[in-house]
Amino acid sequence: MEYIIEMKGIRKEFPGIVANDNVTVSLKKGEVLALLGENGAGKSTLMSILFGLYRPDRGTISVKGKEVQISNPTQANNLGIGMVHQHFKLVHNFTITENIVLGLEPRKCMGMDLASASAKIKQLSEYYGLNVDPEAKIEDVSVGMQQRAEILKMLYRDAEVLIFDEPTAVLTPQEIQDLMQIMKNLIAEGKSIILITHKLKEIKAIADRCTVIRRGKVIGTVDVESTSTEEMAKMMVGREVSFTVDKGDIERGPKVLEIQGLNVMNRRGVMGVKDFSLDVHGGEILGLAGVDGNGQTELVEALTGLTRADSGKILLDGKDITDSSIRHRIISGMAHIPEDRQKRGLVLDYSVEDNFILEIYGEDRFNRFGFLKRDEIRKNSELIIEAFDVRAGRGSETPARSLSGGNQQKAIVGREISHNPNLLIAVQPTRGLDVGSIEYIHKRLVEQRDSGKAVLLVSLELDEILDLSDRIAVISHGELVGLVNADEIDENEAGLMMAGVSKGSAS
Repeated sequence: MEYIIEMKGIRKEFPGIVANDNVTVSLKKGEVLALLGENGAGKSTLMSILFGLYRPDRGTISVKGKEVQISNPTQANNLGIGMVHQHFKLVHNFTITENIVLGLEPRKCMGMDLASASAKIKQLSEYYGLNVDPEAKIEDVSVGMQQRAEILKMLYRDAEVLIFDEPTAVLTPQEIQDLMQIMKNLIAEGKSIILITHKLKEIKAIADRCTVIRRGKVIGTVDVESTSTEEMAKMMVGREVSFTVDKGDIERGPKVLEIQGLNVMNRRGVMGVKDFSLDVHGGEILGLAGVDGNGQTELVEALTGLTRADSGKILLDGKDITDSSIRHRIISGMAHIPEDRQKRGLVLDYSVEDNFILEIYGEDRFNRFGFLKRDEIRKNSELIIEAFDVRAGRGSETPARSLSGGNQQKAIVGREISHNPNLLIAVQPTRGLDVGSIEYIHKRLVEQRDSGKAVLLVSLELDEILDLSDRIAVISHGELVGLVNADEIDENEAGLMMAGVSKGSAS
C-alpha cells in the first residue's frame, strides 16, 4: 500500500532525553491516524519534525512515496502538510484574514489585496462548515474560533495532510463536538489527518487507526474500531489504568470557604458574577460546573485576589479576606491551580525549581538575609518532580518553557499541593493530561479531601465534575442556578442546569 506520509526510523535527541527512538509511523490517504501517548512521550516532537520545526538526527520522511527533506514549515506547506499547534500561533490584534495570509500576503499594485483573501477565506469557511468571520479580530473571538482560524490557515495553503496537536485541550464540550464534525467534513473532502491526543474517547469517536508511543518508542499500531479504550490505555502507560475515581464516604468538616453575595465585574464592564453565595467545607470536593464564559473565571479571580470584588464577602477559615493581597491569601492557606498554565501558572523563562518557589521564596527555608538557598530550593524541586512524575530533561534546571504542556500542568499541580493548603482551588487541573496523569491527579485531589482539606474544583469536563465531586454547584450567566449532592444528579440533568434550568439545592 502507498502511504501519503511515511516516517521511518526517526530519532531525535535533546540534551538529557531521547524524544524519538527509531520511530516509524505511516498515514493513509483519507484516514484519521491518532498518535496516542503520555505527556512527554515524543508525539509533538515527531510531528514538529514532519512540519519542519526540527530536523531528525536519523531516519527518513516520504510524501506520496517520494523521499523528502523538510527543513522548515514553508517546505512542509509546499508539500501539502499543515499543522495546528497546541498553543496557537496567532497575532491577537490582527484580524482572522490578516493572520491567515501572514507570510503569503496577496498583492495588488503597491499594496495588499486583503479583500480577495477575505472572500476566499469566507468561501473556504462555508465549504468546510467552519462559520468564521474573516474580519473578526483574534482577541475578540473564542478559543474555539481561534482554532478554526488555524485550520483555515492550513486550508488556505492547500494542505492535504492536517496535523492537529492536542486540539481539544482548550475547548468546551460543545466546541469539541463541532471540531469532530469539522474533521469529518475534511476527511469527506479527501484530506488526511494526524491527531495527536491522549483522549481515548475522542480517538474512539474519530480515528481509524491509532499508533501508540511510550517514552519515545512505538508500542504498536491498532485498528481503533476493534480495540478497547482499556487496551489502548494499557499500551500508552504500560499498566492497567482505572477509569473510576476511588473515594470513600464524605466526612464533612467545618466551613473553610464562605462566599457571601459576591458581585464581580468582568473585563467588558458587565457584571460577570451576580449575588453569588456558596460554602465549601473541609473534607469535601465541591465541583463548579458550567459552560465556559459563565462567570467561572471572574469568580476564581475574585477568590484568589487577581481582581477586586465589587461587593459581597469572601471568608477563609472564618476570616474576611475580601480585600486581602494575593500573598496574604496564600499565607492564610489558599492554593490555586490556574486555568491558563502559561499565562497564570508559570514564568516560562524561569527554571522548574524557581517556578516551584514563586509564592514562597521569602520563607526562611529558602531565603537567608535576602539570598536564596540554592541547595534547599533544588531539594524541594526534586521532591516535587519525583512525587508528581514531572518529566524534565535537565531536571530542576530545565526551563519551564521546554516542558511539554502536560508536564507544565503537573508541575503546577505539584507546587500547589506541596504548599499543604486548607483550600485548594483547582481550575481545569487535568487539562491537557493523559489518562495516567489524570488518574494520578484525581487521586491527589481526593487525598486533599480525605485529609480534611477543602477542594473547589472548577472544570469544563462534566465527567470530571461528576466523578470527583461530593457536591456540585452549577453556574449560569454568573448566577448560582443549583447546588446538589453529586450522587443525586446525572450528566443529562447537569447539562440542563448548565443551560440555566434550576434543579434545587442541597444542604
